[in-house]
Amino acid sequence: MASNAYRNGAQRGSAKFDRPVAAPSHLKTASLKSRIPPSGSAVRRSSPASLGGRNGDGVPGRVRVAVRLRPRNAEEMVADADFADCVELQPELKRLKLRKNNWDSDTYEFDEVLTEFASQKRVYEVVAKPVVESVLDGYNGTVMAYGQTGTGKTFTLGRLGEEDPSDRGIMVRSMEDVLADLSLETDSVTLSYLQLYMETIQDLLNPANDNIPIVEDPRTGDVSFPGATLVEIRDQQSFLELLRVGEANRIAANTKLNTESSRSHAILMVNVKRSVMENEDIVSRENGDTSHLTKPSKPLVRKSKLVVVDLAGSERIHKSGSEGHTLEEAKSINLSLSALGKCINALAENNAHVPFRDSKLTRLLRDSFGGTARTSLIVTIGPSPRHRGETSSTILFGQRAMKVENMLKIKEEFDYKSLSRRLEVQVDKLIAENERQQKVFENEVERISLEAQARVAEVERNFADALEKERLKCQMEYMESVKQLEQKLVSSQDRHDRSGFMDRHAEGPGPYSADEVAEVKKLLENEINQRKKAEEEVEYLRSQVGKNVQAEAGADAEILKLRKVLEDEAQQKQKLEEEIVILRSQLLQLNFEADQMRRCLERGGSGNTFPSQDSSMSNVRHSPLKNTANGQKASIATLFEQVGLEKILSLLESDDPNVRIHAVKVVANLAAEEANQKSIVEAGGLTSLLMLLRRYEDETVRRVAAGAIANLAMNEANQELIMAEGGITLLSMTASDAEDPQTLRMVAGAIANLCGNDKLLIKLRSQGGIKALLGIVRCGHPDVLSQVARGIANFAKCESRATNQGIKSGRSFLIEDGSLPWIVQNANDEAAPIRRHIELALCHLAQHEANAKDLISGGALWELVRISRDCSREDIRSLARRTLNSSPTFKSELRRLRIDY
Repeated sequence: MASNAYRNGAQRGSAKFDRPVAAPSHLKTASLKSRIPPSGSAVRRSSPASLGGRNGDGVPGRVRVAVRLRPRNAEEMVADADFADCVELQPELKRLKLRKNNWDSDTYEFDEVLTEFASQKRVYEVVAKPVVESVLDGYNGTVMAYGQTGTGKTFTLGRLGEEDPSDRGIMVRSMEDVLADLSLETDSVTLSYLQLYMETIQDLLNPANDNIPIVEDPRTGDVSFPGATLVEIRDQQSFLELLRVGEANRIAANTKLNTESSRSHAILMVNVKRSVMENEDIVSRENGDTSHLTKPSKPLVRKSKLVVVDLAGSERIHKSGSEGHTLEEAKSINLSLSALGKCINALAENNAHVPFRDSKLTRLLRDSFGGTARTSLIVTIGPSPRHRGETSSTILFGQRAMKVENMLKIKEEFDYKSLSRRLEVQVDKLIAENERQQKVFENEVERISLEAQARVAEVERNFADALEKERLKCQMEYMESVKQLEQKLVSSQDRHDRSGFMDRHAEGPGPYSADEVAEVKKLLENEINQRKKAEEEVEYLRSQVGKNVQAEAGADAEILKLRKVLEDEAQQKQKLEEEIVILRSQLLQLNFEADQMRRCLERGGSGNTFPSQDSSMSNVRHSPLKNTANGQKASIATLFEQVGLEKILSLLESDDPNVRIHAVKVVANLAAEEANQKSIVEAGGLTSLLMLLRRYEDETVRRVAAGAIANLAMNEANQELIMAEGGITLLSMTASDAEDPQTLRMVAGAIANLCGNDKLLIKLRSQGGIKALLGIVRCGHPDVLSQVARGIANFAKCESRATNQGIKSGRSFLIEDGSLPWIVQNANDEAAPIRRHIELALCHLAQHEANAKDLISGGALWELVRISRDCSREDIRSLARRTLNSSPTFKSELRRLRIDY
């Protein structure tokens, strides 16, 4: 790294890579053979729509190849001083001439021809930058350097540019563009740095990890390296530190061709994860007018990978002087490069078989050549005529690589996490707004109620005061009238007594005078008038009382309205209490599950620590199991006591999605216990769960409902009820619509349980149960495939039993529905549950002669032979042997193939 000569042998003093080259005046473009744009021209970012669709379709993209000539080093200037260079470059024509002798030469065309004066920036822009931009758009990309030892591959790719920034290589510049284009808040970049040394993959960031396996996804063909160091990159400085660590750990040796020759292939893998929003335009035609509507944007995650491969240089032993361990390294390098050349030849000639598995190098580059990645190859050559053979081989390698076409495909998926976070924020805002509005409403109701009460109290008080005043007034007037009458009566009696005394002594007694009688009558009339006035006053007061009563009735109407509002609030409170009850039940269930998990962990720890305890300790170990069972019963009893089964089932039809989701989760948890299943079915729970599958498209509701149905389907009596109510049809429809692996696993588990009933075989097949299982395998998730394999094994076992009993004859329904290819393909699956179920299914299918010819033509006979030899379970091996020995067709075919089993 600190040597005066650069990494691949040329002296730093003689390298003139920073000299700019004039850009050509025009670009030669074509649909499939477009040139890589030169330095100085605008590099257009390809949109995702132009490179490939999102529905699995892609567009062809040929491997782009550029050639770069290394300048002469000091040794070549001395040794080849009397000889001309064997290579003549014509960069303006994208051509290269390789001289055979002084008068004859061969001409080759490349996508780009880079002279010895081409700068590192120009090399990056024409070779790697289009690939980096494709990676940022969501496509995989590969940049690879190939050439003889000492021609500048590592300088082109891995130069850090610490002393001279213009010497920065493709690795450093590509990471600069990636970090500049991403948002670290929503996007992420992770990195692995590996080397392939002597057909062993080693971690350059962790030298102790020196044997990393290659794992290929059977569904997508993607290659992964479990156990390799994966570092998240946040800035350019941390990336440069990782490159320094990797270069320090990379294996190199001193040869005649290069003082520091790489003895391994270096692979830098940059994984980019981007969050994007997608809008979909909808064309609407109404009344002859066309309008465009835009659906709400949906979050997507684009996952792409940039692979930068610095291949070790090809060399000839007599020229490099390799010996001993260095010789073995050279052999391994040449073998892997030879395997790569064979694959490229096969792809260029469109051969049916491409030997990718001949080398680990070709396995990890499978996506780069003939796959879905956009690939750019730079081949590096030297000018010395002494190495004309190696230069010719390198040029021919690049020519063949130009004939390879890849199918570019975008890598994106729905961003459930981002959508969930956004919805959670919206829900929190709505909850807060609802609480504020509810508080304002409650305050307004309280204010109106207080104002109404104050008005009623004021009216009552004013009425009481007015009534009291009128009563006192009438009473005073009445007392005053009575007093006047009493005074007049007394004065009248006095006058009458005096006049009677004088008449008795003088003239004798006589009648009252007319004046007195008239005065008395007048007094009586006045009294009657006053009484009438008092009665009128009373009537007036009564009318006032009526008006006050009407006013009070209006106040009562307002109070009734407020009472109605309060009743509505009470109903909302009741709904909240119902949700609280559901949440309590869930809390109890979660507490129980946490307690059960804690006890399981304690039990596991105790078992590992004291493996040799006596029987008394064994009893202590069993006590957590009893406590777990008691805790489970107590939890279920608490659920029934606080909520009640009828209440829970009624909440399944709630209009509130959240209440409905919580209710179906509670029912699913209860259905997991066999003791509760009968009560759930009798209360109509099975019908309600099937109705949820029919009516709602919510993924959570369908997943939990399917899980509850799967639990109920473990009971034979419930299986017949599920079939009678059209459950298999609903499960099949859910299987065809769902994409979530957990939902598909629940649906597959329910169908697998139904497949174990002998009475339901024909009905299950006629209603599409087997085809639904086969359709679920599109998911590819191991847990889902395990349930599918279990269902097929159950069906094959029941079908075999029905054939032995004479109930059924002829070919297997599984073979007629086209499941045999999938069974044979997964018979030797890496996952033990899938493999075990498939092996059992094959043995049951092979027990009947009617299936023998189909099994032989479908390749199942070889799997049966393997099972009879290599199966890990003795009972399955024995069953396979008995099946092969009992079938005349199998025995005849084995004799024909001369297979000894």
